[in-house]
Amino acid sequence: MSAIMDKAGHIWVDGEFVPWNDAREHVLAHTLHYGLGAFEGIRAYEQPGGRAAVFRLGEHIDRLLESCHACLLDVPYTKTQLLEACLETLRRNGLKECYLRPIVYLGPGELGLGSQANPVRTVIAAFPWGAYLGEEGLRRGIRAKVSSYRRGGVDAIMTKAKVTGQYTTSILAKRDAMKTGHDEAIMLDGHGLVAEGTGENIFLVKNGVVRTPPTSASILPGITRDTVIKLSRDLDIEITEQPFTRDELWIADEVFLTGTAAEVTPVREIDDRRIGSGEPGPVTRAIQDRFFEVVRGAKGVREEWLTYT
Repeated sequence: MSAIMDKAGHIWVDGEFVPWNDAREHVLAHTLHYGLGAFEGIRAYEQPGGRAAVFRLGEHIDRLLESCHACLLDVPYTKTQLLEACLETLRRNGLKECYLRPIVYLGPGELGLGSQANPVRTVIAAFPWGAYLGEEGLRRGIRAKVSSYRRGGVDAIMTKAKVTGQYTTSILAKRDAMKTGHDEAIMLDGHGLVAEGTGENIFLVKNGVVRTPPTSASILPGITRDTVIKLSRDLDIEITEQPFTRDELWIADEVFLTGTAAEVTPVREIDDRRIGSGEPGPVTRAIQDRFFEVVRGAKGVREEWLTYT
């Protein structure tokens, strides 16, 4: 059993808190079979003085509701109710630094693909979760490989929605990378251009300029991605949204990944090719340092992004 599943505490299920081990679902739940559901990953960080604050909570709930709208899932709760449910989940569990997982999905009822009879379930869990790609990865950078699995095209999947079933390809790419000793996979789109990691957005640095694929590409417009773009501009670092190729990654000075789970993680090697010096570069470090200053409540720096419990 994973460390996450061993945690005690309570989970918010359809407006009520239930003990961790009692938050269960029927094996014939529609989403378990067909993957139609939407979810979010959100982090809370301990602040100076010991308080907890959730990072960009409003933006995450907005995206959850937009994803549900794209999936034709009628969420029976308002944004305000979901915001408060997230905060109360932290309070109820006494957590100051953790990962929040809201998910909206279809429960049991019928198993037809077009069934309209299944109840929409809404769940919010919270649990401690450290660096997604490892503390060493945050410090030294990770090893990645470009996957043979492709990110679905904008005409094939809902690229702007965080949909449960769409992560199957990412899971396969991630497992394939790990079997060959790599930490993460990088996925191309149907045109052979770099799209994103299996659960992260990607940035490269060349001659001091930061580049990342545009939101018109087959990428999820990550909230941490948006954070990095804004922080780069705050730091007077030139940044542009522009497509790039696999071999542009190889010859970049720096590469890094961003995501709620991954935060800002440097990449030191791709396809057995050293990136730059093989160590996190100065631009990556500057952005990473500012990111952690912001999420941990540095005075006067993007304080509007923090929602306190």
